[in-house]
Amino acid sequence: MLNNVAAVLLDGVHPFELGVLCEVFGLDRSDEGLPVHDFAVVSAEGPVLRTHAGFTIGSLHGMDRLDEADLIAVPAGESYIGRDYPPELLAALRRAVERGSRVLSVCSGVFVLGAAGLLDGRRCAAHWRNAAELARTYPRAVVEPDVLYVDEGPVITSAGTAAGIDACIHLVRTEHGPEVANAIARRMVVPPHRDGGQAQFIERPLPRSRCDTVGDVLGWMERHLDREITVEQLAERAHMSPRTFARRFQQETGTTPYRWLLRQRVLLAQELLEATDETVDSVAGRAGFGNAAGLRHHFLRTLGTTPNAYRRTFRGPSHAA
Repeated sequence: MLNNVAAVLLDGVHPFELGVLCEVFGLDRSDEGLPVHDFAVVSAEGPVLRTHAGFTIGSLHGMDRLDEADLIAVPAGESYIGRDYPPELLAALRRAVERGSRVLSVCSGVFVLGAAGLLDGRRCAAHWRNAAELARTYPRAVVEPDVLYVDEGPVITSAGTAAGIDACIHLVRTEHGPEVANAIARRMVVPPHRDGGQAQFIERPLPRSRCDTVGDVLGWMERHLDREITVEQLAERAHMSPRTFARRFQQETGTTPYRWLLRQRVLLAQELLEATDETVDSVAGRAGFGNAAGLRHHFLRTLGTTPNAYRRTFRGPSHAA
């Protein structure tokens, strides 16, 4: 279980990315029945650090605090690319992974993980502006330049600022379940889940208005995941031709209607398996997969596990049926 969290800073840290970690892991929300993390901000380079915004941060914990952490998070910073990092920090990151703790990077913090050797042979995410440099600097890393974040075992990497929020909420969901993740996301007024494989940025022309043209259709799809849904039906609701609708949907969501719908159905099935005692057949029906065989097929393809195994992981052996 994720209880002890340390954000480790270097000189030039970006305050917003640090703020993301503080918001997700550092606030006491026990009055809402949510878990409280033992959160600390650690300095890797002296008692006072300069931020990218020009002000300084003091009263920081020492490096020994990292040896207690279940999660070590490295936010982005100025000039993190092409610099040297304190050897004791890199050693602490390696020890964390060796003992089974997680490490997480936000944006250019991924270069610190690379310097520690934690990206070797692993898939990882990076901001699209830094992806090529990351691949050149750490050729053994498997850089995926188009995704929001990658959860590769104990190492989680994320792209830009908003993707860091997504990665943190994903981690909360993995460790504490969907109800906790959704509650924190509501407090932060951010989406409760964006798939890590979603595109980092979406090519779209300037809209004539501030409203997304497929926004209402997305809401309808979410409310009717159990139905048979076709692109033709969706296009009719949006008052477009199927071809125009499919193109607009891709522009505004970064994915196809089928992939978006499939991901939402898998997410709903995950929530039902975690939070209810419904049978797998019942979960499959409510999530729009028809039957247990259909749900199992898509679970294996999307998550690499079966519905029963997933439920056992979150609720124990007695809830496997």
